[in-house]
Amino acid sequence: MTDFITVAKLGDIPEGEGKAYKYNSRMVAVFNRNGEYHAIDDMCPHMGASLASGHLEECTVVCPWHSWSFDIRDGAWCENRRINIDVYQVKIVGDEIQIGASEKPKEDDSATPPTSHSDGSSNE
Repeated sequence: MTDFITVAKLGDIPEGEGKAYKYNSRMVAVFNRNGEYHAIDDMCPHMGASLASGHLEECTVVCPWHSWSFDIRDGAWCENRRINIDVYQVKIVGDEIQIGASEKPKEDDSATPPTSHSDGSSNE
């Protein structure tokens, strides 16, 4: 079962912006886009900038340091969508914004190499 924690109240994150909050030992960027909330790792994997302070364009946050961009819905790096940062579950309870454990990106089955079995068969 996922442990959700309250990080903010509705109205704390302005429309079209993000804010960083601590979840366990990590910082998570929570964005408000058209009244929907999305949460991803706050740290850009390139040089460690806070993505919460980046510019939000539609569903993409642009890192304030070197313009790397990530989809706030699935954490995908826009230059190569096979590279992802963690995405966190978000739920609204009353007037509270809560975040929960990261949702690991789903693997693309076509990218998984076939596994050989000891009897010579494979999973293809």
